Amino acid sequence: MFSHVMIGTNDLDKAKAFYDQLLGTLEVRPARVDGHRIFYITKTGVFSVSKPINGEPATCANGGTIGFACNSPEQVDAWHAAGIAAGAKSIEDPPGIRQGPGGNLYLAYLRDLDGNKICAMHRMAS
Repeated sequence: MFSHVMIGTNDLDKAKAFYDQLLGTLEVRPARVDGHRIFYITKTGVFSVSKPINGEPATCANGGTIGFACNSPEQVDAWHAAGIAAGAKSIEDPPGIRQGPGGNLYLAYLRDLDGNKICAMHRMAS
């Protein structure tokens, strides 16, 4: 359904260092830099971080969340730990199982360096 997701940053170098470390836990290669943007390109889609083109400060979306798919609860935990080590803030409940409409999910939530809400999710076997 989606071709890509792009979020804003006020410091591209810090965002690249943060997301290179965080997404490395998901076996995603370091970002490609394209001027004022960075791109993480995988078989399933593209995640990008950009300085706003209009020159105004980047702000986070109130009510928005970007979710990253994980292969296991251990990968979710590694993602969360890498995020904390890189300067993110843990939010909501600690990483763990949550009941969802489609079954049990193993989730972890962070706020990145610019305040964007990000999530790692593993769909558990029924």
